[in-house]
Amino acid sequence: MPSRTKQPVNRQHPILLFSRNFIKHPKMLGSVIPSSRFLIEQVLKPVDWERARVFVEYGPGVGTITRHVLKRMHRDARIVVLETNKDFVEYLRAAVPDPRLEVVHGSAADVSQVLADRGLGQADYAISGIPFSTMPAEVRESIVQSTRDALRPGGAFLVYQFSSKVRADLERVFDSMQASFEPLNVPPAHVFVSRVGPASGNGAARRA
Repeated sequence: MPSRTKQPVNRQHPILLFSRNFIKHPKMLGSVIPSSRFLIEQVLKPVDWERARVFVEYGPGVGTITRHVLKRMHRDARIVVLETNKDFVEYLRAAVPDPRLEVVHGSAADVSQVLADRGLGQADYAISGIPFSTMPAEVRESIVQSTRDALRPGGAFLVYQFSSKVRADLERVFDSMQASFEPLNVPPAHVFVSRVGPASGNGAARRA
């Protein structure tokens, strides 16, 4: 019988991988453990799963929210995740082999170019848990503006944070913004839903 070629797979447990990277890069992650199911439900509540076809996510880490999006989104939808941490990029590419997912080693500030390079145009939803509060103001403002530019009319930026520092930027750049708070997470988190133009249904863009 011919021998099988073993594929390199990062088999490290996602919680251990997440915790190890928190110790190495605490300002990049903000929490020592992934998001709770309560926070995930709060973040994804505005999504119109039937209409949405293009998602982007910033800083997916070990894919806690990414997996929930993949379970719920349409079979024809795509999700592009942008991650600057190589450990997480390698882990996600090996551990989540869904053809609707593309893991990009890159910055959220380049989201429009990343989508354009893949022929995806604008996104229906952008999801982000990257810690805006630890970024220089100009970087935070650039990412918020780049995200607005990358969203379709009626699209939404779904942000969860352990600080409310990004709120002023979201209110300034987006046409509308709603805030809530999820206490059942470690640590408790702020959730912001920022929209481009008038919302359609639960926020996904209407198509002709």
